[in-house]
Amino acid sequence: MKVAVYSAHKFEMENLVTANSKKHQLKLIDTYLTPETVPLAKGCDCVALFANDDGSASVLESLKEVGVKFIALRSAGYNHVNIEKAKELEIKVANVPEYSPYAVAEHTVALMLAMNRKLIRAHSRVRELNFSLDGLTGFDMNGICVGIIGLGRIGGIVAKILHGFGCKLLGYDLDINESLVANYNLRYTTIDNICKEADIITLHVPLNDETRYIIDKEEIEKMKTGVMLVNTSRGGLVNTRQVIVGLKREQIGYLGLDVYEEEKGLFFEDHSEDILQDDVIARLLTFKNVLITSHQAFLTTTALRNISETTIYNIDCWERNENSKNELT
Repeated sequence: MKVAVYSAHKFEMENLVTANSKKHQLKLIDTYLTPETVPLAKGCDCVALFANDDGSASVLESLKEVGVKFIALRSAGYNHVNIEKAKELEIKVANVPEYSPYAVAEHTVALMLAMNRKLIRAHSRVRELNFSLDGLTGFDMNGICVGIIGLGRIGGIVAKILHGFGCKLLGYDLDINESLVANYNLRYTTIDNICKEADIITLHVPLNDETRYIIDKEEIEKMKTGVMLVNTSRGGLVNTRQVIVGLKREQIGYLGLDVYEEEKGLFFEDHSEDILQDDVIARLLTFKNVLITSHQAFLTTTALRNISETTIYNIDCWERNENSKNELT
């Protein structure tokens, strides 16, 4: 099968080529799928998309016109693809539902620890031979109340790790996982109560119409003064402009982001020689208590291998005229 691989990043291509093992013709394209780049898929049966590629209805129609029948997502999330339109066009879409929940969960906790203990600031000081400890005081994680919004595989592993630190755990999810209650003494409650009671709040829900801006002005105003907010899920869960207001008022004491609602065209790229055009993220970068990573929570050797192998598995199924177990349409 001929496959146009959009957003082909160096960090993932070795794994994808190895998993493919010369079975399919991979056309590696180092740019996003956009209305303008659809013609690059001409002659291909399938496109392989990454998290920030454009899978809107109009783009899907254009893909259909150039002969694309399949979309293999190299991600678990699929909010960037209009699934209903894909069904209408009879384009099959499959994702990678689980690549390594441990990778994202561990990165989440790494952000918490780095912010708490001021590790980035401390490292920068030492490199300048400044060994002063002033302004570097953190807090014990033991006994801290952490609210986990979203308790699927990733959120459940975050609970497991934080239970090991001795944290008190609150959780919110549409479904109750009794094992989390039994094993980690987690208490299910509402988002409202989490905002009021938690010292740290971490987000692990998918982005959809119901969860967009799940953290907005109203929720922020209910939070404890000095709360730590962490988002390693999807940028659109958080109203970034309202978070900036919360930071300025010192309502939010720490902000850790691995995702950003306007990250397309910014994350995964080197802009070190450019003038930053995004005023919102520019403002975020002025705060000493904000730590941002560029959507790298998934970035482990285990996750990259699993993403590549599952992506090729999905394409293999379609090549054999079989359904993939990971199909969304």
